[in-house]
Amino acid sequence: VQLQASGGGLVQAGGSLRLSCAASESVARFNSMGWYRQAPGKQRDLVAAITSEGMTNYDESVEGRFTISRDNVKNLVYLQMNSLEPEDAAVYYCQARSYPYVYWGQGTQVTVSS
Repeated sequence: VQLQASGGGLVQAGGSLRLSCAASESVARFNSMGWYRQAPGKQRDLVAAITSEGMTNYDESVEGRFTISRDNVKNLVYLQMNSLEPEDAAVYYCQARSYPYVYWGQGTQVTVSS
């Protein structure tokens, strides 16, 4: 399984970005897919996840600002990020879970200027 994340970049605080994760296999087969982020010197934390049934969960710091979605036809998972804050700056990673396996994509850098 290969996951390719894209869509990162530099944005001003209050702006928006949409991250995309392209999977080499049908995203519908994964139990869940998610986005994690890792800032310098910090651990990698869950930002948002979506299950194969479409259930979503978010870290409380992004609740109401970020939206995760999945396109089963295009085999893509998106993370729409609105009202970005400097604290959201990090490398964002796509993850897929198909128990008992976990797959990671390469990261995409998000930089937020204040």
